[in-house]
Parts: sequence; C-alpha cells; structure tokens
Amino acid sequence: MNLAALRKQYHTQLCEKIIRLSKEGGIEYPNFADRDNVSSRTIAWGIVRRMDYTANYQAISGQTVGKLFETLTKDFLAATLVFLQHLHPGQWYYSTEEPISAFAQYEHLTNFSRLVEQNNDLATVLGRDYIVQPDIVIGRRPVSDADINREQIFVSHEDGIAQLTPLRENNAEHAPYILHASISCKWTLRSDRGQNARLEALNLIRNRKGHTPHIAAVTAEPLPTRIASLALGTGDLDCVYHFALPELQAAIIETGNVDQMDMLTTLVDGKRLRDISDLPFDLIA
Repeated sequence: MNLAALRKQYHTQLCEKIIRLSKEGGIEYPNFADRDNVSSRTIAWGIVRRMDYTANYQAISGQTVGKLFETLTKDFLAATLVFLQHLHPGQWYYSTEEPISAFAQYEHLTNFSRLVEQNNDLATVLGRDYIVQPDIVIGRRPVSDADINREQIFVSHEDGIAQLTPLRENNAEHAPYILHASISCKWTLRSDRGQNARLEALNLIRNRKGHTPHIAAVTAEPLPTRIASLALGTGDLDCVYHFALPELQAAIIETGNVDQMDMLTTLVDGKRLRDISDLPFDLIA
C-alpha cells in the first residue's frame, strides 16, 4: 500500500465515521462547515464531493467527532510511518490518552503538580494547566545497550559515561518514553480553539527538560482566514496540516473566492500550512 492509498483510506474513514450532513432552516451543509457562513458551506461541499462522500444525516455529537478525529488521524500516522521505518528507526508509541508528564522531558511535572495541588498559593500563581494532555502523542522507546552495540561495542556501564541521556535505557530503572511529537486535532477553528492549541504548544516549549518535541496541529476547517488564526506566526507550532489540502485548494478555486484564495496562498507559500500527507515526512525530518 502506498501513501496515496493510505490517505484515501483515511478520508474514507472520516467520511464513514465523522462527516455528517446537517439541515437547518432549509440550509444543508457538512458538519465541519459554519452554517452561518456561505463561503464555509460552499468550500466544505467542494471538499466532500472530491472525497466521494455518501450523504449521512445520522446525528453525532461534537465530542464524539473530536475523539474520532484524533483516533483516525493517529491511526493514519501510525500506518504511514510503518512504511518509513527505514528512515525513522526506533520503537514508536502512539496514543490519544497520555499526558506529557508520562514522558522523559516532562516527568518532573508529576511531582510539581503534587506540590501545586497541596499549596493554594502556588496554584494561584502558577495555575494548573501546565500538564498538557495532547490529542495525539508519539513517543520513542529508549534503546538498550545491546541495540547500541549491535555493530560494535560502543558503550558499556563500566565506562561511567553517557549515563544521563534518556535515550539510553540502561540509565534508568524504569526508563520513560521520550516525547517525539505532540499533535493537536481541531475539527474546526472557531471561537478560541486555535488559541488553545497555541497555549498547549507554549507549555510544551517552556516546561520541557530536554529537546522540544515536534508540535503540530491538524484541522478540517474549510476557511483559510480561520486557519490563519492558528497557522500564521512562528515560535510555537511547527506547522498546521489540513486533512485535505489539495481538495481545499480545488474547492476554493471553484468558488472564485479571491479573499480565501489569497489567504490560502499566503499560508501555503509561507510554509505554515501543509497537507496531512506531508506530516509523516515532517515528523521524521
């Protein structure tokens, strides 16, 4: 199976399990569009037509949509990265359930959290939102000395060196996984959803002890002007990824919406927006 087939499979799963048609006041639209915005509805329709969508009016809650979007995106990444294993060596862990404190760069936050919970003054000053639970995490398992020494004896415990790196499994009794990537999934970008992703990213950057993981966001938002609220600027997110960027581009061209096309061009040419198929490669770069 190649990348195009895996991407198609991802879209098929989204169409079958998440995308629904809503009908209110005679207006029919896909559930990642804004009912009150004509451009949003028109672009969303253009995307689903290009994904061979079969109409489904069965109700689905926003919370269910969010969790399924996370799970299906995680599964897509895990499936694609299997084929890139030769470029991405190691044992990898994918989850939608783990807080960052489970990983090597952030395990110190567990004890810090206990202190804050026991001291209201600290809680008032520091808050309680520094332990992020990303929508998707990718962790790397530390490697054993046997793996390191596969070609030749390169390290040994007796040397007394390289004993602090978390990548070496022998350095800890219970070596935690290393956080390789944190990915935020936003089905749509309305209200403050984009800013929540930025806050999570900044917490990951500021609270780490070790290297910064890849920090990305995936969205199905049809309006580039709304995607810009998350994608524009640098310093927090690596990049934003659209679940169907070529389909989005074609849909906007079809509408003739110059403002949305201009913003989309700015985001893509400015290297702030890419397709979901680009994400696996960026995660191993």
